[in-house]
Amino acid sequence: MSDSETNSLLARIAAALERMAPASDGPTDPDAFPAYGWDGSVLHGQDRIAAPALDLLRGIDRQRDTVSANVRRLAQGAEAHDMLLWGARGMGKSALVRSSVLAAQADGDIALVQAAGDALHTLPVLFALLKGRVRRYLVFIDDIGFDREEDARALRSLLEGGVTPRPANVRIAVTSNRRNILARTQGQQDDPVNARDDMDDALALADRFGLPVGFHACDQDDYLAIVAGYAAHYGLDWNRDEALNWSRRRGARSGRVARHYIAELAGRAGVVLD
Repeated sequence: MSDSETNSLLARIAAALERMAPASDGPTDPDAFPAYGWDGSVLHGQDRIAAPALDLLRGIDRQRDTVSANVRRLAQGAEAHDMLLWGARGMGKSALVRSSVLAAQADGDIALVQAAGDALHTLPVLFALLKGRVRRYLVFIDDIGFDREEDARALRSLLEGGVTPRPANVRIAVTSNRRNILARTQGQQDDPVNARDDMDDALALADRFGLPVGFHACDQDDYLAIVAGYAAHYGLDWNRDEALNWSRRRGARSGRVARHYIAELAGRAGVVLD
């Protein structure tokens, strides 16, 4: 076989291998998917947003209506707020963010971008990638808490237009179990002289959000209403006393506990929850 024939054969083999394992196209197209994960340098597209329908989020009616309306405004291209969802664990803060974006996609072109709390310093890179697009984005940071003051200052800058402000087509949603977000050390808590200053500084970050929304532990009636709503949606039979005993054994009544009870019922019935 001549050299030219050998080179031609090798070229065909290389082309075939490339078709079998195409080269990476680089960062995921920000217009291609309904949701993304942000790892600090690259967007990872998600084919769907895993979230319950908005009407299944019971016991948080006021919060649901407030957050979903704000996200809908963003999707429609109107002015919208950055949001801080704070308060009781297991009451649907994260689910509400995801569900609101899912519902708002029927009203406009919006995507959810979830970033880890430790990727906060990379958000300017993300903002540069999203800036100037027609599409709208809700950047979601779940269960945030700051042990370092510099992290809090970075977020303040992003919210209020520092060196790298967030673009006009992007809003930020943060969930936290505490309204003040910043953790206080034991020394700060015990210092009577600086206690007021410490609290003012801690709340300064929360005040940067145009829409702070508080969540509180549900009472027994709300808990049972959540269970009933899920059970009706999935066609499951449930028992009031068993549902209450389920919550007592876990020492809490919340949407999360109700969902776990529904998962137990679904397992017994051989049903897979979506």
